[in-house]
Amino acid sequence: MQQKIRTKFKESFNTEGSLYTSPGRINLIGEHTDYNGGFVFPGAVDKGMIAEIKPNGTGKVRAFSIDLNDYAEFGLTEEDAPSASWARYIFGVCREIIKRGGDIQGFDTVFAGDVPLGAGMSSSAALESTYAFALNDLFSLNIDKFELAKIGQATEHNYCGVNCGIMDQFASVFGKAGSLIRLDCRSLEYKYYPFNPVGYKLVLLDSVVKHELASSAYNKRRKSCENVVAAIRRNHPEVEFLRDATMEMLNEVKADVSAEDYMRAEYVIEEVQRVLDVCAALEAGDYETVGEKMYGTHHGMSKLYEVSCEELDFLNDIAKECGVTGSRVMGGGFGGCTINLVKDELYDGFVKKAFAAYKERFGREPKLYNVVISDGARKLC
Repeated sequence: MQQKIRTKFKESFNTEGSLYTSPGRINLIGEHTDYNGGFVFPGAVDKGMIAEIKPNGTGKVRAFSIDLNDYAEFGLTEEDAPSASWARYIFGVCREIIKRGGDIQGFDTVFAGDVPLGAGMSSSAALESTYAFALNDLFSLNIDKFELAKIGQATEHNYCGVNCGIMDQFASVFGKAGSLIRLDCRSLEYKYYPFNPVGYKLVLLDSVVKHELASSAYNKRRKSCENVVAAIRRNHPEVEFLRDATMEMLNEVKADVSAEDYMRAEYVIEEVQRVLDVCAALEAGDYETVGEKMYGTHHGMSKLYEVSCEELDFLNDIAKECGVTGSRVMGGGFGGCTINLVKDELYDGFVKKAFAAYKERFGREPKLYNVVISDGARKLC
């Protein structure tokens, strides 16, 4: 991929620039906890975006996407916003840096990526983080890493119409090989935990399905969580998010909230604890407990939060049948991937059975992505 980028850059601009990269991410555990003030547990992966960039001494950005075979040219003022959605990510990063007082000039760039699209591995965050990191370095802006992640998040909010949390950009910027990161979504404190599962593989199985109800269902579940917090606060004013609540507090208000709201809150309270349990298990090198908690998350997302779907439940059941250590839906739900922690000796049999059974049931094969936990945003050369 690097050579393709180099060749295209030379062809397009008759010069050479610097290469930068940022990764996509997985989240081992901790789903729908972010907007409840809880913890998430992401890691950067060995798939990402790579861009060659060189200042061009003008006020224009000239950008080429190899994957989309598309070119865009735009200025750096608000009125210059490009129409191509991919170019808006680069434009948004530029604008967010400028809003923060960063002095950047025009540049030439060519980029490509190998983050699978639609698999919930955050290709957009990888793109934003690549350019935020690169522009900070090229123009000696001295922006700290936290602010680089926030620049990516603000790009999504203000230029791409996605009201996302901070996890994806955070993981892309702060990723570290051999480590996962526990991020406290309320305080933004973080801690690295060792993730070196010798004898295991981390495997994503993509259901190749995305159900349309995801965004409205997401909003409904968020409202359920807020309803329960409001009820609990009458007795416990210190509770700001479900992260602060216990099952005892939830049971106190069981008669005051709907059965559906109760179920949603039960899942979140248990999921916040599962993240902490996985952290303790990793420090002890106990991957069996990690796997058990992953299955617990899947059960909760499927039966309590109700954001799974038939295809994802099927893949999770196959994992159980094959003796896979841990498996769960990864991401918001209603499609996408399962993330699986698989012993090396079970890997071939699991993949073979999953592909055959899924095809027989749904008429198509899932996609397979093996991932390794890797470093975050950086300059390559």
